[in-house]
Amino acid sequence: MGQVGEDRSIYVVDDDREIRLSLSFQLSTLGYSCTPFCRAADFLGALEHLKPGCILLDIRMAGMDGIEMLAALQELGVEWPVVIMTGHADVPVAVAAMKGGAVELLEKPFEEALLMAALDKAFGTLSERLERSSHFAAIHGKLKTLSPRERDVLAHLTAGEPNKLIADALGLSVRTVEMHRANLLPKLGVRSTAEAAVFGLHLGRLGTSV
Repeated sequence: MGQVGEDRSIYVVDDDREIRLSLSFQLSTLGYSCTPFCRAADFLGALEHLKPGCILLDIRMAGMDGIEMLAALQELGVEWPVVIMTGHADVPVAVAAMKGGAVELLEKPFEEALLMAALDKAFGTLSERLERSSHFAAIHGKLKTLSPRERDVLAHLTAGEPNKLIADALGLSVRTVEMHRANLLPKLGVRSTAEAAVFGLHLGRLGTSV
């Protein structure tokens, strides 16, 4: 197996010291940036200082186990792909892991080829999620440039309402609505109401954070 050719971060969370260190060494020699953690709590405590990456997570650990850590990641809104490792694979474990958001499950001991395939899948998923996150961040950034009244107008435009109806709903003159409408288009970097409506669809999702 050759080098991966790029810096990819992997976090190994396993309370078995031998497996943790062996995996970390193996992955490091393959070109990955690998950081081991012996407990789920240790990983979660360091999370805010870590770069996005993939997580190799043991399912049976003292304290917080793998399924509980998956639930904690979901609650925190962390979408880094998780590959579950277990020495006791069974149907309930697999179902719980997949429901918890794991992208793959490996039964110990596993061959390097299976590990690499799982990591390829995980990094593909990570790339897609980071791209989506970047896209939403760009939309969020543009929506933040709108004034509260411009966002109100955009919400009504997205619902397909004409200027007169928007004016009545917001207690404004039609001329003022037209002014807000004209101002918000360049702020969003679009030239038509139809294009602006794409941004409007995100207003409810972003809520008060905009």
